[in-house]
Amino acid sequence: MAKRIIVIGAGFSGLSAAASLAKEGHDVLILEKNEVAGGRARKFEVDGFTFDMGPSWYWMPDVFENYFNHFGKKTSDYYELKRLDPSYQIFFGGDEIMELPAKMSELEQLFEKYEPGSSQQLRKFLAEAKYKYEVGMNEFVFKPSHSIMEFADTRVLKSMFRLQMMTSMSKHVRQLFKNEKLIKLLEFPVLFLGATPGNTPAMYSLMNYADLALGTWYPMGGMHKIVEGMVQLAKDQGAKLQLGETVQQVVIPNGHAKKVITDKGEYECDAVVGAADYHHLEQHILKPEHRRYNESYWQKRTMAPSSLLFYLGVDKKLNNIHHHNLFFDEDFDLHAQEIYEDPKWPTKPLFYVCAPSVTDSSVAPEGKENIFVLIPLAPGLEDTEELREKYFHIVMERLENQTGQDIRNNIIYKRSFAHKDFEKDYNAFRGNAYGLANTLLQTAFLKPKMKSKKVKNLFYAGQLTTPGPGVPPSLISGQVVANEVDKYLKN
Repeated sequence: MAKRIIVIGAGFSGLSAAASLAKEGHDVLILEKNEVAGGRARKFEVDGFTFDMGPSWYWMPDVFENYFNHFGKKTSDYYELKRLDPSYQIFFGGDEIMELPAKMSELEQLFEKYEPGSSQQLRKFLAEAKYKYEVGMNEFVFKPSHSIMEFADTRVLKSMFRLQMMTSMSKHVRQLFKNEKLIKLLEFPVLFLGATPGNTPAMYSLMNYADLALGTWYPMGGMHKIVEGMVQLAKDQGAKLQLGETVQQVVIPNGHAKKVITDKGEYECDAVVGAADYHHLEQHILKPEHRRYNESYWQKRTMAPSSLLFYLGVDKKLNNIHHHNLFFDEDFDLHAQEIYEDPKWPTKPLFYVCAPSVTDSSVAPEGKENIFVLIPLAPGLEDTEELREKYFHIVMERLENQTGQDIRNNIIYKRSFAHKDFEKDYNAFRGNAYGLANTLLQTAFLKPKMKSKKVKNLFYAGQLTTPGPGVPPSLISGQVVANEVDKYLKN
């Protein structure tokens, strides 16, 4: 007999969980507080521009393909993928620009240019990173991480040494490469995981394999095309989605969730999946006696960064800009330190610019450019309009200087988004953008648990639990939690 499951939140993990549970024959209802599905991957349209609000990098294409394959579908049933070449470019200051080619032979030539003999080291580095990727993505991330015993078989224990869980990313990279620009290139993907490269396990060089070997892709029409595909898939499985409905209470008699109350109605249930912000659900929706963790526990967690974002519509085409552009023209280590070790608004921020209209004419009017600017920041900082405006001019000055053109005088649309917006729109703990940091002490079974200890039929998914932050992990989180809920209901 079908069981009634309420999924709170229509981000990647919520949509993934809902489709997976509906496929098993359950009666699934998704409740989403915003008027658009996708969580941080929402979109908005204005004056002919279509802006993706959050994720802009499409890495690990196999994770998306495997997800849709599970339902007998392909990504191409929902969106067209294009591989970017160059994948992205890095501005190091002055006239120093590094373009990352998609072809491995050209990438090896690039490494040789910066450090003779380094192409051989790159092969070695990527061979190890491939092993980590295959073990990590096939063995580790699909474990629910209820207990350390899930990792206690000899095959996994052996691989943990090869995965370099106890070596830092910084040390690993520097053992193989000496050129500072190559080091920055290899360290940048972990900058968003929640610690400096010196405090991030070398296991996460698997991100470099995703970047340099599997490539950087783009779904034509924008990242929201993934969300639209996942919504359609969930509905095709029989799940229902209600937008603009805020969860206010979970009714829990005798340690079992029986009803979810929103600002618009009440819904009976046999199980609940909390795919919204874990901290918000626990500390603001549940009563104290139903919480597994207290506020003190949450305050001690290490969070991945927040961000200051600008969505800009420009009334001309820009020069010297690719789809993805990284600006490392200031001190990389200083900015990382001011995110993770001495939290403050950065002295000289690094930043990232995405211009999807370079690849996709549908996201901007003809002859115009769609620009997304991101500055990674420490979570929990003071967020004012004055600070946003100050940092807008800091990064725009450098963007104009590095690309040799006036941009500010051609901006016809501008919107900012930072800590206060993450809190308001997503109930994001401390205004974080990326979730819980992937530090060694917050990896796998050391993360907040997927299953509630106090409420028998309450489960969690998303970037504050297993397996961690990022789009592919959130998508996998939904699949893992669905399996746990299904097992619980069938037993």
